[in-house]
Amino acid sequence: MVTTAPTGAVLLSLNGIAHTFGGVRALDGASLQVHAGSVHALLGENGAGKTTLMRVVFGLLRAQQGVMHWRGAPITMRSPSDALANGIGMVHQHFTLVPSMTVAENIALGGHGGFDPQQAADRVRDVAARAGLVLDPNARVQDLPVGAQQRCEIVKALARDVTLLILDEPTAVLAPAEAAELLRWIRGYADAGNAVVLITHKLRDALAVADDITVLHRGRTVLTTPARDTDQARVADAMLGGATVRTVDARTGSDTGHARDAAARMVHHEATASVPQTARPTVIALDAVSVRDANGVARVRSATLQVRAGEIVGIGAVEGAGQHELLRVLAGRLSPTSGSRVIPQSVGFVPEDRHRDALLLDAPLFENTALQGAGARRGVVDWNEFRARTSALLQRFDVRASGANAVARTLSGGNQQKLVLGRELEAAREALVVENPSRGLDFVATDAVHRALRAARDAGMAIVVYSSDLDEVVLLADRVFAMHDGTLTESVKHRDALGRAMLSGGGGVIDGMTAGTGA
Repeated sequence: MVTTAPTGAVLLSLNGIAHTFGGVRALDGASLQVHAGSVHALLGENGAGKTTLMRVVFGLLRAQQGVMHWRGAPITMRSPSDALANGIGMVHQHFTLVPSMTVAENIALGGHGGFDPQQAADRVRDVAARAGLVLDPNARVQDLPVGAQQRCEIVKALARDVTLLILDEPTAVLAPAEAAELLRWIRGYADAGNAVVLITHKLRDALAVADDITVLHRGRTVLTTPARDTDQARVADAMLGGATVRTVDARTGSDTGHARDAAARMVHHEATASVPQTARPTVIALDAVSVRDANGVARVRSATLQVRAGEIVGIGAVEGAGQHELLRVLAGRLSPTSGSRVIPQSVGFVPEDRHRDALLLDAPLFENTALQGAGARRGVVDWNEFRARTSALLQRFDVRASGANAVARTLSGGNQQKLVLGRELEAAREALVVENPSRGLDFVATDAVHRALRAARDAGMAIVVYSSDLDEVVLLADRVFAMHDGTLTESVKHRDALGRAMLSGGGGVIDGMTAGTGA
């Protein structure tokens, strides 16, 4: 039986943890202490070793050096089953659910005894209700939007009665209101005597909810401090190994709390297009497009949209508003039920879940490059050509990999994203559709992705970007649209107005401005 430790007691202690992957030292003597009743934020750039360290704790990896103590006693977690039996749960950034199963079936996996569908469904409802997370136990995971799948992962961990919960980028795919609710729950879960290790790139979230902060840089612990004794500048400085990044909101002159947005702002120019919009050709056009799913439910309702060459159109929406279906219509991956659509012959598409929808993780990079346009390709594949093409892509988009033969799984999340984005930009030169471009990325990798998108726009490409982070939508887009209950409406290019339009379906009004007037 798992019991709650006294508040303030050291629950987990890691000292001198080292691990190497194929000659690359992912962890180099990392250390960490987590206390009962606390939220501990674990920060660092992509590839700093955060997830690797927590995989050691959860029994997915074995430390090659160092010692782990749990509740004061040395221990080696030999498997996730060991970790769960000791009261340690982990919610991974990339989902581990079985798509063809229901929510209740997924959460019951790994349990003991016979499977009782009603009992499993009741368990889901109980845990989800206590966590403040809306979840249908009878829904099939493959039919759920990404935000709901994230909630399923969290409830799956909580259903095991864990006392230490590791969350790897839990708010990356959540709408702002959902993210705020989850952070409130995290705080309450810790205050009840449990503990949370929160891996996040959102410094505002970390500083708002954490009691303690640890920063890793190149596998080493470079900063451990109570959250109350630090600020985002010091944390960013540690993450970058000395290059301090300050975050200033362009509207108010105050700190925004998003260090990853700071890097992007440094390269952002407010005058995003010197050519008048009316003088640029329309590349993508939807006219009264509607989409119904397999059950006949309307997901997109009479959407009309034009995207011109040399502009970025941003889409803001809460989870389930129809944006995922809209983006796939724009990318040519889904046919409209009604209405008309004009798109180029080849549209690049970067989906939000790169592991599930964009990469073959156990294949080499040159084979992943060949995925683009594979359905239309005929004849014998020239693999040497794809190796050369991939090598050039790695250099052009600064993808950190040993070469074209490297396996996709060995790349950090940021480098995987740059590979997918580069592949799509290289192949589709007229139009690109991007879904949550910076999901799970640190501010350095986010800056690289934003730079690539702006460069493509400036070269004349028509780009549509959806992000669950409204700051990112407003930052990147020349024009913004809100989606509410399947309806698309142009909005004021301002975070608050866009947020209101997402919730109400209107175009957004703020300080006398109306839809289409600009910010």
